[in-house]
Amino acid sequence: MAGANMKAIKRRMKSVESTMQITKAMELVSSSKLRRAKERAEQAVPYFHLLYQTMSEIAAEAKGFHSMYTDLREQGAALLVIIAGDRGLAGGFNINVFRRADARIAELEAQGREVVLMTVGKKASEHYAKGKNRILGTFDAIAETVTTYATLDMAEHITSLFEQGHLAMVEVFYTNLVSPLTQQACDMKVIPVPYMLEQDGPHSLTAYEPSAEAVFDALIPKYLSGILYCAIVDTFASEQAARRLAMENATDNAKEMISDLSLRYNRARQASITQELTEIVSGANAQK
Repeated sequence: MAGANMKAIKRRMKSVESTMQITKAMELVSSSKLRRAKERAEQAVPYFHLLYQTMSEIAAEAKGFHSMYTDLREQGAALLVIIAGDRGLAGGFNINVFRRADARIAELEAQGREVVLMTVGKKASEHYAKGKNRILGTFDAIAETVTTYATLDMAEHITSLFEQGHLAMVEVFYTNLVSPLTQQACDMKVIPVPYMLEQDGPHSLTAYEPSAEAVFDALIPKYLSGILYCAIVDTFASEQAARRLAMENATDNAKEMISDLSLRYNRARQASITQELTEIVSGANAQK
């Protein structure tokens, strides 16, 4: 019996060691991807901050400024762009943003507003595929290689629907990388565009042709594209950070399990040796 128990423990140890090698490799891969994703996000932020600042200046300085992108509509659906990961094994990473989005869906529907969705990431597509909300588009496996051209296509599609009167508001749900150890599910109200009120004091002498509103509206797709790009890259970085942490914890647990199994194996081996010695001594005494 002891020999059979030792074999079972040995097989279990080999299985855990194989799993530990996989989790360690995934941890290293996620660390590398996290570093690159953080660099992409940091490089993109200054440009889009400048773009938003330009739009804010147009809205604040143009006398009597008015745009359809700054008004809250009573008619039309609410579009929620939900960004999640493409794979699992990342702890509660995907669940957190789904909970936040689901709460917002319930809130809007309680107000009598129709809610439509656009999903980014395979896990988001799978989560909402069987739901009751209409899905306007799914974008899977784009986060790691996403470009501003891809997000501009998404933005132009959204603004086209808004201009046609099908949409009343647009919100983006994503995960913000607070630190390598902390990821926070967030949401951002994108349309109507939040802009500061008209400023007091001197205004700039910039002249906008054909009008400030036309320039502002022309910048909206680029503004929305920038938000989508930054949100997707930020979410991808958060996914890698969450997976790295989950795989690190899994590796540590595997080490503890191997240590415990090694102790059990040594005890079983000691018991087997003791039993053999007892049998030898008993046989020698019987011969006497």
